[in-house]
Amino acid sequence: MRRIVITGMGAITPLGNSPKELYSNQLEGKSGAGPIFRFDAKTFPTTFASQVKGFDLAQHIQGSEAFTQCGLNTKFALAAARYALEDAGLLQNSKVNRERIGVYLGSGEGSHDFPNLSAALAAGTPESGFKVDPVAFWKSALATFGPQHEYEMEMHTTSGRLANYFDLQGPNYTCQTACAASGQAIGEALELLRRGDCDIMISGGSHSMIHPFGVSGFNLLTTLSLRNHEPTKASRPFDLNRDGFVLGEGAGMIVMEELEHAQARGAHIYAELVGYGTTADAYRVTDSHPDGRGAAECLRLALQDAGLKPEDVDYINAHGTSTQVNDRAETIAIKHVFGEQAYKTPISSSKSMLGHLICAAGVVEMITCVMTIQNGVMPPTINYETPDPDCDLDYIPNTAREKKVNVAVSNSFGFGGQNVSLVVKRFQ
Repeated sequence: MRRIVITGMGAITPLGNSPKELYSNQLEGKSGAGPIFRFDAKTFPTTFASQVKGFDLAQHIQGSEAFTQCGLNTKFALAAARYALEDAGLLQNSKVNRERIGVYLGSGEGSHDFPNLSAALAAGTPESGFKVDPVAFWKSALATFGPQHEYEMEMHTTSGRLANYFDLQGPNYTCQTACAASGQAIGEALELLRRGDCDIMISGGSHSMIHPFGVSGFNLLTTLSLRNHEPTKASRPFDLNRDGFVLGEGAGMIVMEELEHAQARGAHIYAELVGYGTTADAYRVTDSHPDGRGAAECLRLALQDAGLKPEDVDYINAHGTSTQVNDRAETIAIKHVFGEQAYKTPISSSKSMLGHLICAAGVVEMITCVMTIQNGVMPPTINYETPDPDCDLDYIPNTAREKKVNVAVSNSFGFGGQNVSLVVKRFQ
């Protein structure tokens, strides 16, 4: 089997716009949560989120004016991809065959044209509010909507943008498996590389649902925390008093490369990706299976693929959303696979600080795992105050912990029962 290594990383997140800054802020236990500034959310049940601050695409890539009408998904992805490719020495490398470099993203739906949609709805609704005038609606919409807004809503647009801008002519894929999407993309990119379809893949994800539709939807699903008075303490995975997750946004990208190809061009190797498991709960549209059925099998498959045993794992970066159902089910799944070893394996949730980056969550948490292997310090789970009897493992509460980590596991368990576990290992 071809060995696959990670040779580049890039991140645009609420805790910083580089892997180093992202990791450093997690070690300090900082939170990215705060009042929503992307739209006026004061009338919403949840008025806070974890947002990327001060982001301007022009500061990250050349020719940014061509992307002014693009949504945040594309903009975040372009910036993160640029840093990952630059880190890997591939940004303008003319010696590498671009036909053998592919893209696999886990991206969400793109931007919605809220201002023009709102104006068209207002134009088509008379003051009485009892009857809609479709002619007035369409006149307004046709005069203001642009075709770019339509294709920006499609998931595949982001991966296509990356291929076009960076001249990546190899396989190009997109998946949308909810919160597991970017983890799924990395796993599937791993398989493409293993079977020789390409030599290099840039993989990861990008997403922002911090808009009226996204926040409304999650509020209706009762999955968002309502701690409006203390946003930085709202995400509290595995804590007894958790009441939902904090919505986040951002992008993460990693460059994955066949080992001999990487060595031949003298690339720096961060770590080796050795295991991938994926399953479906086949249970409900949103809830995880309460017994962690799919998550446990997914984790078992990843370890089997890596040729490792539970006692070989030094650290788990949990999905850890801060919802009652997910945290309990993930704990059950880890116990089921690891047995007594589960109580000896340190676990933490980056979402306690980052919030939930939805389709970008898995890759950003994978980057955290790689940085942990590189630096020997495991990030904490912040806001852990009251133990939950159903969640009784070692969640590295509140303070980072030093430990040499050779093997780390990243879990991503999404809506619809989509499960992904990835195993990354110190390169030898």
